[in-house]
Amino acid sequence: MEIDIIIWLDYLGTMVFAISGVLTAGTKRLDLFGAMFIGVVTAIGGGTTRDLLLGVTPVTWLQGYGYLIAIFSGFAVTLIFKKFVARMRRTLFLFDTIGIGVFTIIGLEKALNLGVNPAVAVIMGMTSAVVGGVIRDTLTNDLPLIFHKEIYATACITGALFYLFFNWLNFPPALNELLTVGIIIAIRLLSIKFNLVIPVFKTPES
Repeated sequence: MEIDIIIWLDYLGTMVFAISGVLTAGTKRLDLFGAMFIGVVTAIGGGTTRDLLLGVTPVTWLQGYGYLIAIFSGFAVTLIFKKFVARMRRTLFLFDTIGIGVFTIIGLEKALNLGVNPAVAVIMGMTSAVVGGVIRDTLTNDLPLIFHKEIYATACITGALFYLFFNWLNFPPALNELLTVGIIIAIRLLSIKFNLVIPVFKTPES
């Protein structure tokens, strides 16, 4: 049952990331193909990068129809209900935050199950969560969100470290997943609410 829940959350996160990509494409006034392309790379970019780095082939989204259905459902919902979806940006922000929490833990667990050392597994978890957004922002000529001073990738890394700690304490897997996803979500939401940011790096000349 726990596996089913995490899979459905993965599909939900994939759909929301696709919607995020399509909305971004809309702000750049791309055509329908461009919007769909940005939606696809946003949704699967992180997981694809993770799988290729880990040597997992075929990559996860190629192993069934679930992810494709989630992606194109996100595209269809945004296209048909674009005005409504655009007004739901706060709700989508919440889903996006849930998505990065879920993707972080899925990527981390997948890496650990393949025998990767914990430090690299943490990086793989973060990769799953944020690389799709990096590709989206790069293709649409925006500075990727993880390079802003917002707490984003840092939340993923912190949650992944808590996962390893709880795993060391022999927490049940389902409880560990729930707690660490919750930690990532809480860090992200609290950082926005209280305007918590990472210090900006400046060279002496700047």
